[in-house]
Amino acid sequence: MDHRRHSGTAVMTDADVARTAALAGAAIARDLFGATHTHFDKGAGDFATEADVAAERAIIDAIRTARPGDAITGEESGHTGPATSDRTWLVDPLCGTLNYAAGTRLVAVNVALRTGTDIAVAAVADPFTDEVLHTDGATATVSRDDTEEPLKPSAHPPLVDLNLDPPFPNAPAFRATTLLTDPGFTERFRPRVTSTTLTLAWVAAGRRAAYVTDGHVHDSVHFAAGIALCRAAGCVVTGLDGNPPETGTGGLIAAADQDTHKALLDLINRR
Repeated sequence: MDHRRHSGTAVMTDADVARTAALAGAAIARDLFGATHTHFDKGAGDFATEADVAAERAIIDAIRTARPGDAITGEESGHTGPATSDRTWLVDPLCGTLNYAAGTRLVAVNVALRTGTDIAVAAVADPFTDEVLHTDGATATVSRDDTEEPLKPSAHPPLVDLNLDPPFPNAPAFRATTLLTDPGFTERFRPRVTSTTLTLAWVAAGRRAAYVTDGHVHDSVHFAAGIALCRAAGCVVTGLDGNPPETGTGGLIAAADQDTHKALLDLINRR
């Protein structure tokens, strides 16, 4: 349910809050892009920058202003707010930090609301296109330049993004790299490698036929918003075993339609 609460004189829905918060984080990421950033080591080759921290602070400030009683889990700051709350915001302030730090404009700002066990309200902002893709659980929309359009998944062109970043909990049974050399894959699809969950938003928007990744995606600050967006847009979203991501063996297949999903699932099962 998308709660409506007053913020000043305006009534903000949860979907409004998600969108406002994502745009606040995107503005920070855009403003700080190209600067020399200190790296805060997080281990295993991962790191954060000042932009991650500042964007997360802006997102949390926006959520706290509109929903002061809710809990928040941020990638950089961890969990804050009531430990027993059934409303928790999941915040990934800059998905694609390595891209960002290298001067590559492929990142996503992800904000999602978990109510109980469900995630429906979400927003994904692209700092460099002024787009925010968002859902209230019933509809999925892209907003840009004061215009809004419904998201329409499409399997054409047949571009499939593969995430090659670790961890790979299903290896050696599954590695995304094996799809790159599978004749059945290359006969039908054209691979792309993009290390950011912005590509999940692209699947929802019809810019990619599918996205495939290994890793732990359930209740993840990285994946929650993109999964909710894809589901609301009508995509087929499962784990690598074909079961819902929250019940399966992990990983993710997000496809524009059933036919594309089945083809990818068959290839993965064969491997």
